[in-house]
Amino acid sequence: MPPADTGASSVIVRSGASALSSLHFSHSSDEDTRLEPGGPGYRRMSFALFAAGVATFALLYSTQALLPAISGGLGVTADQASWTVSAATGGLALAVVPLSALSERFGRRTMMTASLCVAALVALLVPLAPSLGWLVALRAVQGAALAGVPASAMAYLAEEVRPRALVGAIGLFVAGNSIGGMTGRILAGWVAQAWGWRAGLAAVGALAVVCALVFRLLIPRARHFKAAAVSPRRLARTVGGHLSDPLLRRLYAIGALFMTVFGAVYTVIGYRLAEAPFSLPQGVVGSIFLIYLVGTASSAAAGRLVGRMGRRGALYLAVGTTTLGLLLTVTSSLLAVLAGLVLITAGFFAGHAVASSSVSRAAKTGRAQASALYQTAYYLGSSVGGTLGALAFGAGGWDGTVVLGLLAMVGAASITLYATRRALVERRREAAVRA
Repeated sequence: MPPADTGASSVIVRSGASALSSLHFSHSSDEDTRLEPGGPGYRRMSFALFAAGVATFALLYSTQALLPAISGGLGVTADQASWTVSAATGGLALAVVPLSALSERFGRRTMMTASLCVAALVALLVPLAPSLGWLVALRAVQGAALAGVPASAMAYLAEEVRPRALVGAIGLFVAGNSIGGMTGRILAGWVAQAWGWRAGLAAVGALAVVCALVFRLLIPRARHFKAAAVSPRRLARTVGGHLSDPLLRRLYAIGALFMTVFGAVYTVIGYRLAEAPFSLPQGVVGSIFLIYLVGTASSAAAGRLVGRMGRRGALYLAVGTTTLGLLLTVTSSLLAVLAGLVLITAGFFAGHAVASSSVSRAAKTGRAQASALYQTAYYLGSSVGGTLGALAFGAGGWDGTVVLGLLAMVGAASITLYATRRALVERRREAAVRA
């Protein structure tokens, strides 16, 4: 899932492993024939889902590193160009729950194949868009198509892989997400520097086509999928139940607020670095996304932080780290800006890891839908952050974008503080009852 953006949504995928354990079947024959490391089909499955992860997140954020070039090429402002990112993440956010339901009827493998093929074909049309309106429309279609991959991948793994190998299998899909998101931006940036932004998008599209073909050739046939009728009424009841849960609503809000900061910063940072006093070339701006590797480390450390500080303590630390990073980026020193981006990335991934993993823990039923709703909130946060961040940049420069990020972190801290106070009140009430 995320991202990873990429690494971020991939944390959703990893944290959803426990949620998807409910999809395992109890028949001994299923247990004997599921995939495991060293067994037939496991390596093919791993490479296939790695390729799917690369394609998904390379495409989803393919325009983000190119926004200054798109602005110049189409003669549009930063906030107008930002819609090429927001439309894709918004399309994914709106489609992930419906496509997760359709995968129950048509199969995970079929859904992922169709999603990748449609998204890759659209990617070949994106560089030909004659105007910003066409570009945004194609990106929205592309994002909606890509929603079928995170909506189906976890369920496929839970059904086809033995429980003891599930975490490792999901980890490789996670790696594909992270590498895809980072590679897509860097590839697009360097190609665009030499041949223009349309060539940069075409290069990412070609990468996605190759990945889609690799996925289709390697992915093993689903042996344990049981088709189920799609019940809109039951789905609506489950979704409504999750949205009426105060704890889940708080977790969804925290994920959206963290992603608002991340979406705003990484949508606008290219403009800041391309302008004076930095004036960095397009390829170097694209390479800034190597900082995403910091997120991989902070995501992994989130579990240890929770063990030492508790979930709310880890969230406070993530908010503080992100806030300090935002303040550092206000300076005119390139090293300080890069250090700020490192802190923002580390804080975001840690906060997202804690919030996303808490969703499956908090949801008592319908955990797959609870995770899908988190992805919806997460990607809506990306869309809102990218658009508002660009608007703030147009109105007040980089300082305006930083103010937006700080307000989002105040919101996340306030929600966490409210949860802390509720926990203290509940603890005192329990102590009074025992007394």
